[in-house]
Amino acid sequence: MIYKAVFHIDLDDKKYLSIGIANVTNLLKAIQDTPHKLIMLFNGPAVTMLEKGQLGEFEDAIKDLLKAKVEFQVCNNALVKFDVSPDTLPDGFTVIPAGIVALIELQNRGYAYIKP
Repeated sequence: MIYKAVFHIDLDDKKYLSIGIANVTNLLKAIQDTPHKLIMLFNGPAVTMLEKGQLGEFEDAIKDLLKAKVEFQVCNNALVKFDVSPDTLPDGFTVIPAGIVALIELQNRGYAYIKP
């Protein structure tokens, strides 16, 4: 079995980012060496939290998740709407065209949808 899940963060409130990171971290601990495809997807106003220097206490946890092969995807439509340059995103984050389209496609491919 491959654990596939997308964790959707769309609010610019760091408590939801904290819960999302904890959800992914706890899942990785629970499944240990089991194959996984995990994505944290950011859209809406949540993209404003991602600019370099804004993540503060979450930077180390995000680096650990990236090392564990968790993908971080960011909606380009939201970046444009909230005037956030892709150049200001942390290393390892991937810009995707439309977060809402990605969410639908991922769910159609069997990813569990998690909303912290």
